[in-house]
Amino acid sequence: MESFLDEQKEQERLARRSERIEQMRREKQLQEKRRQLIKTYWPVGVGSLGLLMLIVVLVVAINGKSAEPNGQQAQNGVATGEQYAAGTGQSGSIEAENGVGQSGSIQVGNGNGQNSSEGAESDALTGEGVQQNSGSDIATGYPNASQTTDPAAGKPAEGTKHEGALYQFEATADTVNIYSEEVISTHAILIDESTDTIIASKNAYERISPASMTKVLTVLVAAEHVAAENLDDPFTITLEYTDYAYINDCSTAGFLKDEQVTVRDLFYGTILPSGGDAAVALAYYVAGSHEAFVEMMNEKLDELGLSESAHFTNCVGLYDKEHYCTVYDMAVIMKAALQNDFCKEVLAAHTYTTTANALHPEGNLLSNWFLRRIEDKDTGGEVLCAKTGYVDQSQSCAVSYGLFASDTPYICVTVGSSSSWRCIYDHVEIYTRYVPLG
Repeated sequence: MESFLDEQKEQERLARRSERIEQMRREKQLQEKRRQLIKTYWPVGVGSLGLLMLIVVLVVAINGKSAEPNGQQAQNGVATGEQYAAGTGQSGSIEAENGVGQSGSIQVGNGNGQNSSEGAESDALTGEGVQQNSGSDIATGYPNASQTTDPAAGKPAEGTKHEGALYQFEATADTVNIYSEEVISTHAILIDESTDTIIASKNAYERISPASMTKVLTVLVAAEHVAAENLDDPFTITLEYTDYAYINDCSTAGFLKDEQVTVRDLFYGTILPSGGDAAVALAYYVAGSHEAFVEMMNEKLDELGLSESAHFTNCVGLYDKEHYCTVYDMAVIMKAALQNDFCKEVLAAHTYTTTANALHPEGNLLSNWFLRRIEDKDTGGEVLCAKTGYVDQSQSCAVSYGLFASDTPYICVTVGSSSSWRCIYDHVEIYTRYVPLG
């Protein structure tokens, strides 16, 4: 009887797996049809908009009108119809997924034909710093983004691979776009870490502000330069570290002036509460200055083969136009951090109590709230490591790692969600919808 039940469970599991694979195949076929429609009708749309611009210019010339609003429209390529040519997103631009001209910024391969600012609480990612010069990144407004995307699919265009990269994630015939309406995030990627393949993605090669996900690289660089026997060395917190966090409105680990902590406390303080004070203190301990440590971070990006698409200016994740990467890059950084046992231990901690001292006699309890909040959600597996982030330009974002489908390891990165809770649910949705059943 027991053997019969086991066989029945196995048959049910195989049936669910087959159903999931068939569903993903249907989704991919639908995406291919959309892509063909875009290729067919895109030239027609461009030609029509060009004709519209010509008609408007002729009408203005005939009527002898030279008012400033119309002249400005002509300079900008007619703001009501052709802002796609300038890379701006104010009104009348095109949704690349379905070719429907509506108000809002151009949608480049967002997978579901919806406005990518849906659910966002500000103009971050879809409008911040939008420039009217060619070469600007449509989604973020960053000038001269080194990575471009296929407007039809949100996949990397020719030449966007990271040559010589230490870790390389490859798309396959089964890779799909993240289209679910339940995923608010504007940028996302899901990686099968065991095979380094891209399972699903959404604007994965567009520049974003990594916010406090930056700190994954911070602890990786620090861990590679701190010996295990030095982790419990004492370190004194000064106003330089606490003031940096205070002035820049950073999250903190709660360290106080003249408090004696350990180097280990700095690692956990950087990740669990996303402490800006801990991160800067760690940078000074390792490199002697924040600036010298940032140089080490960029050297690590170069070692990982990411220097053409990623560059950091601080160890905390503060917004800066020269502080950027892609969600693809962040997945690579996370994979590298997971290869370091101590980094993985810190990223996996749900709570940690700092060393007891005169200012905190019982230590200070730190928490990774992403891990604590997602642990009771049904993801189909177990999320083991995570780091969150938030700045206005990226909204709520996170990188996570877990085991799913017969203990297969996956990495998920999202940017552009509307809240910290919504970011968690985005990860839940991506894991449950796109991880193939084991």
